[in-house]
Amino acid sequence: MSGGENNVVNKVFYATSYHPIQAGSIDGTDVAPHDNGVRRALLCYNAGLYDPSGDSKAIGDPYCTLFVGRLSHHTTEDTLREVMSKYGRIKNLRLVRHIVTGASRGYGFVEYETEKEMLRAYEGAHHSLIDGREIIVDYNRQQLMPGWIPRRLGGGLGGRKESGQLRFGGRERPFRAPLRPIPHEDLKKLGIQLPPEGRYMSRTQIPSPPRRKGSVSDREEGYYREKSSVERDEEFKERSSLRSYHSHRSSSHTHSSHIRHSEDREERSRTESRSDRKERARGMEVRYGDNKGEVSGSKRSRRAEEDRSHKRHKHMHSHHHRRSYSQDHHSSD
Repeated sequence: MSGGENNVVNKVFYATSYHPIQAGSIDGTDVAPHDNGVRRALLCYNAGLYDPSGDSKAIGDPYCTLFVGRLSHHTTEDTLREVMSKYGRIKNLRLVRHIVTGASRGYGFVEYETEKEMLRAYEGAHHSLIDGREIIVDYNRQQLMPGWIPRRLGGGLGGRKESGQLRFGGRERPFRAPLRPIPHEDLKKLGIQLPPEGRYMSRTQIPSPPRRKGSVSDREEGYYREKSSVERDEEFKERSSLRSYHSHRSSSHTHSSHIRHSEDREERSRTESRSDRKERARGMEVRYGDNKGEVSGSKRSRRAEEDRSHKRHKHMHSHHHRRSYSQDHHSSD
């Protein structure tokens, strides 16, 4: 990519691995050291003189640990704990002090119980105030950034203009997108990270710290991806409004469904009651006639006919009994 394109003037990128020469470059394209501090760091880098795991005081989970810098020399452990505990449960806290005088060196490390709490502090505590000083917050590069060389050996990131040894590529002072041709071959020979052409970020976006594989899902930590705070707020409001809308719609649909089912049951009950009454009425008409008078008249006529039949049978039985008695009497005479 050639320089001079207007679309990269205000774009930046961040270092994912550490190289002393690149850390001293404004746009990450230098191929030679330009100050004594970079030369000293390059010597340590090439000779492997720095062991990031050699600090006996650097204990705890690096994925849950934050670096806090630019602290006031009057800030104590209790003050730092009180401020940083707003973002989560603190497991361990270390304020780095001078080995002889015991005075604060102006930076420290805060370990949280979970990676999610660390990410919350990584997002919210940066550029906050403690004892009147604006602090900076970054992930634990000492243990998580490949090739890291600390400031005391000429490396590090950041720095102040008064020192004359600024370091770039970190959260506070990222690399500027190159405005000149990138020396790809030279950078590859030195093992320096190439600028991500076409994938630069704006200064309002937040670089994502290294993640432990499988510890936090992309959906849960999408909030901490490389977006501006305004974009995250708008996305959060939009998701909240959509959830409330769907919830209200679902409850309304459920309520209306209950009402419809209840009305359907009542209508079926009324329809079945009417049909049952009609069926019973038709059965009565078939069995007893068209009206109540005919039904009662037919009952009376059947009862009278049964009485007459019973009387005839009784009369015939008594007449037969008298004839048989008369015949017996005459035969005996």
